[in-house]
Amino acid sequence: MTFGFSVYDIQMRKSLKLTSDSNLEKTVYPILFAIASGHFINDLLQIVIPSVYPLLKDTYQLSFTQIGFITLVYQLTASLLQPIVGNYTDKNPQPYSLTIGMIFTLLGLSLLAFANSYAFILFAVALVGIGSSIFHPEASKVAYLAAGKRRGLAQSIFQVGGNSGTALGPLLVIAIVMPRGQLYILWFLLLAVVGIVLLGNVAKWYKFRLNLQKRREKQLSESLVNISKKQVKVSIFILLVLIFSKYIYMTSISSYFTFYLMEKFQVTVRESQFYLFLFFGAVAAGTLLGGPLGDKFGRKYVIWFSILGSAPFALLLPYVDLFWTGVLIFLVGFILSSAFSAILVYAQELLPGKIGMISGFFFGFACGIAGLGSAILGVMADATGIEWVYRLCSFLPLMGIIAWFLPNLNKTILRKK
Repeated sequence: MTFGFSVYDIQMRKSLKLTSDSNLEKTVYPILFAIASGHFINDLLQIVIPSVYPLLKDTYQLSFTQIGFITLVYQLTASLLQPIVGNYTDKNPQPYSLTIGMIFTLLGLSLLAFANSYAFILFAVALVGIGSSIFHPEASKVAYLAAGKRRGLAQSIFQVGGNSGTALGPLLVIAIVMPRGQLYILWFLLLAVVGIVLLGNVAKWYKFRLNLQKRREKQLSESLVNISKKQVKVSIFILLVLIFSKYIYMTSISSYFTFYLMEKFQVTVRESQFYLFLFFGAVAAGTLLGGPLGDKFGRKYVIWFSILGSAPFALLLPYVDLFWTGVLIFLVGFILSSAFSAILVYAQELLPGKIGMISGFFFGFACGIAGLGSAILGVMADATGIEWVYRLCSFLPLMGIIAWFLPNLNKTILRKK
């Protein structure tokens, strides 16, 4: 970790000279990659939960409904606190909350490794969810502060860190946990310790940069008045509808896709996890493109194309063989994933000066709607069958058409008081 300390120390020394507005708009890549690495660890640890569902289902004879409620408990704790944390830290920044969030995740996974009942499992995943809710608002703000003018790129780097962790997590669970049992979840605690040390160093830079950023954020909040309050409200509503469609579909994949593959194609758990990795790998790759494309062409068009553009492939998915299932799930993940970075930066630009609250609200809403959707889809899968659920979910990306009604933020429209 010596190299990490030297990078932060050098960056803080350089920051002593970065007091002008133009220098504050420079992209701080060492910090961006560091917070993306923290996001990688956080989301890898989070994805351990759905990745061990087949093991938990067999060990404790759980129904799809019970699996859905595990996701619901996790997602609700990961969502309800995020806007509260974000709003509080906008007014009272807490740089070291990054490490506190990772500690909650470590505790939750420790308990999950020893859980011997359904109630114990629910308590463990709730702690992991709390860790996520503390981490994301402040981490997203760090990415914003380090972005300079390249906010889309910065958010993509941050998001691709998380998505890469989500993609790798199932493979590590296959290699470490599935052959040996639930107790081997403890091996993931090593990553949590690395994350605590890494984020502790990011917090040092974050604390220092906040002092330089206060004047700049005040100027931004006063100068960015290019759309009316009514348009802000309508835009936020449209973005939430798009988050709804994206994350209900995403949770159908993360929570139930392995069961779908095992039931329809009679593949093994190990084989089904490979397709889950394929999906999340495509998500990581697509995320990396979404932000820079939004910087260049406008975030509205990236949002519109990302969600609506995945619809043809999602509609075909329930009706093809195993080979084409792999091809289509990759295409859906790649196209659909570019939306979130663009959505989040678009929302941050709608309400500058409330970066933590907006980040927490959108991360929280995404987690909450995913958890609620997972519970509902689990009940539906028990009642109608897992294949019917995927036929129904295939229509969700069509909701992306409403992104066309978002205003172009680069056009000047005076805000009405």
